Amino acid sequence: MERIFRGNREWVEKKREEDPDFFERSAKGQTPKYLFIGCSDSRVPSSQIAGTGPGEMFVHRNIANMVVHTDVNLLSVLQYAVEVLKVQHVMVVGHYGCGGVAAAMSDKQFGLIDNWLTNIKDVIRLHENEFNFITDEEQRFRRLVELNVIEQVINLSKTSIIQNALKNENPPQLHGLVYDIREGILKNLNVKEHMLKRFAHIYGMQEPS
Repeated sequence: MERIFRGNREWVEKKREEDPDFFERSAKGQTPKYLFIGCSDSRVPSSQIAGTGPGEMFVHRNIANMVVHTDVNLLSVLQYAVEVLKVQHVMVVGHYGCGGVAAAMSDKQFGLIDNWLTNIKDVIRLHENEFNFITDEEQRFRRLVELNVIEQVINLSKTSIIQNALKNENPPQLHGLVYDIREGILKNLNVKEHMLKRFAHIYGMQEPS
């Protein structure tokens, strides 16, 4: 732990040299424009890969960047970000080489996490024709990472939080991105609006009277 405390002190000194008022300004509150929903993988530091600083991005992370409708933690973060912080962009950010996605592709048992990975197996089921058509194992892996991100953006659009926000004058925009660990580049999957509206007749809802 000494390494952690030493690193913290060095960071504080560096920040004060760069910006003497940084901590005083940060203590006054936050007004982030972005919500980053990403993987817990230690190789994917949210702010660093997006080039943002403290106070610019609200963050939620879990195994394989999932948007699960029974996950109260995720929903609480989403509601606070959208309704209180008024973020302008909600991003689901996956990454190639994701261990959670790799585990979901296998037929092995890993323990409690198997229940979580079932949500990724559902993505395989939804896209089975395309997925099985890809013969190269690495390409199948990369494509499942992308399909998982796309489905999680769609899951976002189905939440009552986003459904209600879309009725506002300036609703947050939803994005699906993939981070390439080997290159350090973020790839935009361009999840189109028509994809999100395709099932609006099923998932759309009115606010309670």
